[in-house]
Amino acid sequence: MPDEINARLNPFRSAPNLLTILRICLAPFLVAAILEKRFETGFILFVAAGLTDALDGILARVLKQKTVLGQYLDPLADKLLLSTLFLVLSHEGLMPIRVTVLVFGRDVIILLVSAILFAAAGRREFQPSVFGKANTIAQVLAVAVVILHQLTQAPWVIALRAFALWATMALTVVSGLHYAWIAAHRPASAHPAPGAH
Repeated sequence: MPDEINARLNPFRSAPNLLTILRICLAPFLVAAILEKRFETGFILFVAAGLTDALDGILARVLKQKTVLGQYLDPLADKLLLSTLFLVLSHEGLMPIRVTVLVFGRDVIILLVSAILFAAAGRREFQPSVFGKANTIAQVLAVAVVILHQLTQAPWVIALRAFALWATMALTVVSGLHYAWIAAHRPASAHPAPGAH
């Protein structure tokens, strides 16, 4: 009971939220590693960030430390890390520009639609869809394999890179359209949820 009270009073002290904050803190080191061509370090840091993402969800369920802050902080950390890496990898000529443009275009459209709906009909509740989750997985895989491709030219890495980039583009379009359809057809809700993945 005291732990539950402490988590309510200070959500930053819960283990899942601390892991999420750690993931955010890893971002500048990961960016620096890529800009300095230290791809092995960058790959290790990206894997570490992925592990914190998996662990914070597991710990939130096991320890029953789910907080409102965590519900917003976790997808925000994912977006911050992935969006930054897509930009940096594109800047370095490692990520196709069209992929980065699609990823950012989708997120901008979602933000605009959400803002318009908020202004017109009040807050709405949007749970992450299966397409949104699949898109996030594809983006994570794409970034990981693009970095790994700088360490090895193995045929399976080249094939996986091509598949991950194609899947990211396809799922970005599909999940964006699906989100827009849900936004247009779901009634207003007084209890907002974190944005779609």
